[in-house]
Amino acid sequence: MVPEPSSDEPACGAVVRAFDETSGPAAGNDLVDTERWARLARAVLCAEGVGSGELDLRFVDAGAMAELNLAHMGTAGPTDVLAFPIDGGHGGAPTSEPTVLLGDVVVCPTYAARTNGDPSASGNPLPAGDAADELALLVVHGVLHVLGYDHAHEAEAAAMQNREQQLLAAHHRQP
Repeated sequence: MVPEPSSDEPACGAVVRAFDETSGPAAGNDLVDTERWARLARAVLCAEGVGSGELDLRFVDAGAMAELNLAHMGTAGPTDVLAFPIDGGHGGAPTSEPTVLLGDVVVCPTYAARTNGDPSASGNPLPAGDAADELALLVVHGVLHVLGYDHAHEAEAAAMQNREQQLLAAHHRQP
């Protein structure tokens, strides 16, 4: 659950829309809890000082992710998460537009499950705790990319990983 801001914290009007575009139970996959992941993404935006804006969070199958990865990154095959910043007006900066389009985060749960130690590598989700932790990390990672974080260099990677852990501790790994 996302904590309500205290009276000394600025209000956060960021909007996150989440979509489950995976095949779902018919393909042996669990449905994605889009509300849960949208709350996490919004908590990250708020924690990063984004006062307004819209972010789309999409969960897709490996085939759709492979198409996006090839089209936008030039890499064949699926990946776990892709981020597409749009306006670059993050951080709650005032703009002349009524709503800043922050960008899109696309997550592939089946690929994430395979790369997170799923011994069958069949695309079936991991046990609930492991899968949830991996998806949480990918959501946070993608949102931070939309906000300008990167990991191309060692110092950037360390800063991004540190911020990911802080945000996960504050908004995902709560008792």
